[in-house]
Amino acid sequence: MEKILIVGASGNTGKRVIEILNNSQSFEPVAMIRKEEQKEIFDDMDVKWVLADLEEKVDHALKGIDKVIFAAGSGGKTGTDKTIAIDQDGAIKMIDAAKKAKVKKFVMLSAMGADEPSKNKKLEVYLGAKKKADEHLRESGLDYTILRPGALTDDMGLAKVKLAEKLNEEGEISRDDVAFLLVMSLADPLVKNKTFEALEGKESIKNAIIDLSK
Repeated sequence: MEKILIVGASGNTGKRVIEILNNSQSFEPVAMIRKEEQKEIFDDMDVKWVLADLEEKVDHALKGIDKVIFAAGSGGKTGTDKTIAIDQDGAIKMIDAAKKAKVKKFVMLSAMGADEPSKNKKLEVYLGAKKKADEHLRESGLDYTILRPGALTDDMGLAKVKLAEKLNEEGEISRDDVAFLLVMSLADPLVKNKTFEALEGKESIKNAIIDLSK
């Protein structure tokens, strides 16, 4: 069973990822938490956790880890300094630590629009930070998948999506469906070394991700 470190495990999307992995026969989740008081959530779920902060040293968090899902993020609503510290510098630090630890795959939760941050003045700093982290991952030599969803909602997931390397349209997608896409991306042959965008759509998640992997 592969051990999966979830960075941003206590966030809305990260928690959904943990729930899916906790019911998996192939993967064992390890929640990366920033504060001691967050451990109770994962103790109650019988999920292992490790204490680490993206703004400090993180190498110890990768011990014994096979793959990483990076689902941490400032959400674009925090100040510039925090956004750069988490979405850019924190992600880059985690990518470097993962490479050092020889992890088999790094799955990054990015954001639609990260390829052209200047087109969205409201979120330019956030998308720019995501872009730099994505570029660093692509150049790292690690096997990777970069998922760029549209606007995230808390609606119930329908497991129906529209995926493409570039969708050329705006839209929404539920955190449930994004969590499933992140978990499916852990499978070695699927969307390997690919960057893709995701919105809610009409194709099943499984079929859509297999089609994109061809």
